[in-house]
Amino acid sequence: MHRSMDESTGGAGLPAARSHPTARIGPPPVSGAELPEPAVLGALLRRHGWQRRGGAPGRYGRWTPPGSAAGATSLLVPESADFPDSGELIEEALLALGRSADPSARDVLVSLTVPSDEIRWWREVPESVAAAAGASGWTEAEELRSAARQVLMAGALAARGRAGYHGARHRRKARAALDDALIGPGADGRTLTAYVPVASGRAVAVRLCHALHATREAVDYQRATGGMEAFDSAVEAGVGRELTEALIALVRGTEGAGIDVRWAPAAGTPDGCPARPAPVEFSPGDLPALRAAGARYLRDEPAVQVRLTGAVVRLRRSGPRGAGVVRLRVLAGAEVAHVRVELDEEAYRIAGHAHLVGLPLRVEGRLENRGGFRRLTGASQVAPVQVDEAERDRLMKALQENVDFFEEACAGEEG
Repeated sequence: MHRSMDESTGGAGLPAARSHPTARIGPPPVSGAELPEPAVLGALLRRHGWQRRGGAPGRYGRWTPPGSAAGATSLLVPESADFPDSGELIEEALLALGRSADPSARDVLVSLTVPSDEIRWWREVPESVAAAAGASGWTEAEELRSAARQVLMAGALAARGRAGYHGARHRRKARAALDDALIGPGADGRTLTAYVPVASGRAVAVRLCHALHATREAVDYQRATGGMEAFDSAVEAGVGRELTEALIALVRGTEGAGIDVRWAPAAGTPDGCPARPAPVEFSPGDLPALRAAGARYLRDEPAVQVRLTGAVVRLRRSGPRGAGVVRLRVLAGAEVAHVRVELDEEAYRIAGHAHLVGLPLRVEGRLENRGGFRRLTGASQVAPVQVDEAERDRLMKALQENVDFFEEACAGEEG
């Protein structure tokens, strides 16, 4: 889905996503290349803890890294691009950032390379755990990274559509919206920052911002009154089971955790959002409300009537005759990758014939939330879909090339 800045691109693991353009930060722009606006560079330096320590008023500011002592290397950043030497000063500042060993310098360059909204997570880990060495420290970092990924996916799903429970729906397009997102750890191991490019992921950042604040308000309402009604209305803001589960993973085992969304200075503030959204924090005391909301969303999300087209990738029945179960790789009609369908004897025969001749199958039914919207019940109107010769050959080739993938994908969905 997205790649850490310090993560190898080789070896086994999750399927590799496209590299974020900033995953390999090269030399800063040279003379003649488009340079960032001074106001943008200044805003990013301030965001990442750099301090302005004087400079000619109205002309340029002198910036030093976070916590730097007097006399440390500093940057001269013009306040406007109108001055004759502003371009030269910006180039020198970028070169200095590229040579700086301070982690914040890299963060600034990442944000400059591609305008990105920044989403930052942090956890307050109990001192007894934080002080532990070896595997426990690794576990904490992995738990934070996993929770951050879940939060991002919840935001991407909500950007695709509002639902109390998405299950397997919309996941392919949600992952695609996060292909260019880049995650980098903080120096202390308790923070993590995601850079979500404005061009491909601003809708995700905006929806996540609204959803986090709506979740905080709904939790406060539940803890004050005992009522769950606020979680129902929060669905429209993007709240759902996926987000509540992600927040539970983020907070569990900590003394508190938070998320902070910052907009890319070069792109400005999105419509309907505050220029500086307040950080959203959660504590262990919020966990019962989050768990209750997640269970409520799972229980109440309705089944969906669909008419879908899919390629038959698996057939199974207990004997030579009677009803059977087929697996379809969904091609159209539903935002899921695969569905399991129980068919009567005649419909099963039709599905088997369609599979043998390489034709997709069309079927109507109810996509049930049980199992994550991977099961179609009440199947009817089962019929092969006629396609031209070239399309049929393409489908057959895709099935043959990916048979292992399909078997693996379907194997975990029994129930």
